[in-house]
Amino acid sequence: MSSEVIEVHVRAVLPLEGSFAVFIGNTEKVFVIYVDETVGAAISMFMRGVSKERPLTHDLVGHILMAFGAKVERVIINHMEGSVFHARLIITAENELHARKVVELDARPSDSIALAVQQSAPVYVAESVWNSVEDMTDTLQKIEKQSEEAKQAAAAGAADDDDDADIENISDAEIDAIANQSGINKDSDTYDDGYGNIDDDDDEGEEWKKGE
Repeated sequence: MSSEVIEVHVRAVLPLEGSFAVFIGNTEKVFVIYVDETVGAAISMFMRGVSKERPLTHDLVGHILMAFGAKVERVIINHMEGSVFHARLIITAENELHARKVVELDARPSDSIALAVQQSAPVYVAESVWNSVEDMTDTLQKIEKQSEEAKQAAAAGAADDDDDADIENISDAEIDAIANQSGINKDSDTYDDGYGNIDDDDDEGEEWKKGE
């Protein structure tokens, strides 16, 4: 892999009002991509291994790839315009009809990350993007600290509550506090969908939450 890209991992997924904040990075730096509720919920569910009664959109895409002997080889977040990120989804396929083939597709970072997490494929960030994004390591540490405090408080106050209190389950009050402290705009109806579109009326994300 070229030295012009940096390997990153999804560190946390935080539900906000109308969107999700996906924290990605490594031990040196962490940055945030805001995604719509549906994809944010999918990434969270893939990370936690949540089973579903019926396949949802990214499950279906993964099953289609598998049916044709294809898989996600890697994802590269390769460009940034303002607050809009762009990504390349690299897919490899090999079956009884064709020799190994590599396909590179333009894709939203949110969808690309969801499929990469689903298939345990690596995610990379172009060095130019990496050098441009704001380091949100301190914000992530605050979130992790408050999540741990929430778990401890829940364990002390309700012994019969076996909820594992993941970051995804922080209360609204705690999300408000984190948002105020870190500058995350919880009440924003905008997010980076990878194509410059910032408004979304789709409320399908609420159904994902009900399924959890």
